[in-house]
Amino acid sequence: MNRRAIVVGAGPNGLTAAALLAKRGVDVTIYERDASVGGAARSAELFGEGYLSDLGAAAHPFGIASPIFRELDLEGNGLTWVQPDIPMAHPLPGGRAAMLHRDIEQTVHELGVDGPAWRLLHEHFSHRPFGTVENAMGPLLRIPPHPVDMARLGLLGALPAATLAGLLFKSGAAKALFAGSSAHPTLPLTRPLTAAFGIAFGALAHSTGWPVARGGSASITDALARVLLAHGGRIETSAEVTDLRDLPEADAVLLDLTPKQILSVAPGQLEGRYAAHLANWKYGVGVHKIDYLLDGAVPWADPRVASAGTVHVGGRMEEIVAAERAVNRGRMPDRPFVMVTQQSNADPSRTRDGKQVLWAYAHVPNGGAQGARAALEAQIERFAPGFADVILERREWSPTALEAWNPNLVGGDIGGGTLAGTQQLFRPAPSLHPYRAGRRGLYVCSSSTPPGGGVHGMPGMHAARAVLRDWSRGR
Repeated sequence: MNRRAIVVGAGPNGLTAAALLAKRGVDVTIYERDASVGGAARSAELFGEGYLSDLGAAAHPFGIASPIFRELDLEGNGLTWVQPDIPMAHPLPGGRAAMLHRDIEQTVHELGVDGPAWRLLHEHFSHRPFGTVENAMGPLLRIPPHPVDMARLGLLGALPAATLAGLLFKSGAAKALFAGSSAHPTLPLTRPLTAAFGIAFGALAHSTGWPVARGGSASITDALARVLLAHGGRIETSAEVTDLRDLPEADAVLLDLTPKQILSVAPGQLEGRYAAHLANWKYGVGVHKIDYLLDGAVPWADPRVASAGTVHVGGRMEEIVAAERAVNRGRMPDRPFVMVTQQSNADPSRTRDGKQVLWAYAHVPNGGAQGARAALEAQIERFAPGFADVILERREWSPTALEAWNPNLVGGDIGGGTLAGTQQLFRPAPSLHPYRAGRRGLYVCSSSTPPGGGVHGMPGMHAARAVLRDWSRGR
């Protein structure tokens, strides 16, 4: 008799888990509250026909290197990755920018005195992008797939990013370039392990790149849905689950939900200690997002920045350190760290008539803060004088608006919970089996499990494999 599984939530992780189970012959149904699949990886024509914006995730360095996306053959199911000319640029005071090129030799050359140190940090891992992702994108409390490489990453990556950059680099350009990549997990750069993020992001830039998905990030989740449907899976949209007891019987239920929603749909249904851990779960820094329609390109002071897919707008490393410390303490900095993605430069199908569709967010305190839009736009204007003059339209998403759109984005936290403290090791509860959910047959596959946020499907993969492993052992 075939096994049956239900997945609650059709975000990238829920779709990945469902597609993997369906490929293994499991009878799978997804229940999704919204009218379309994708979670925070959806796209829409916010500014009218022909102008496509990503509603959530934008650039995908871990997506293109994801082992499960390759296993599911998303590129054979309609997904096309598009590489910008330059993966990332980091504007600096004074009108110049540090550039993170696909070619590590070019990056090393432009960093001058810091080139050898940059090579030392990144070259080894740039030759092993898929192994690096397999090591980094799973529970920390396990034997990694490539232990020697993991030990090498841990040797330097265990340090705080600010400390490692201060020890290795002399120039402000290299320090800022490394700090910007290390700021993606929204932790203070004085925290241990933040350097590992900077190393991994840089290594992927020099190997598989930081692409966008042609036709919007929705192309990723649409490809996952095709894989699921091709293997007999079903997707029920506009089907919100408010209580797990209302679901049909199944051998396994997988939740693409964060602790707040899990407690809501399983009242009194979880083991006591597990439920207590979920109740004490801490969400991290929020983002304040703005989509723009521009009358032409962003007028960056350094014109090379226009060729970059992603732009880290934060200034010097010391400014980024101060900004991330402030938001993690619940304060809105005057100069926040701002992430900008220029998808329509790499993917012209997203725009027309010489306009540019621009995506940007600032790290802000969880729940938001007054003045976030002004601070975000002032940061861009600081490195692109005249930016305000090219804005035709904007769509603004505060942290509360993001959570209303997607309840997993609690307080604007796009990572499913902070990685601070023990939550980097134990997600969502202290356990050597993080994907089991405190009740027989119940599993969690969201970004609140290892390795955390991002559109790479790895939490979904690990959860689905946990289900299959438990079944094979008679659990």
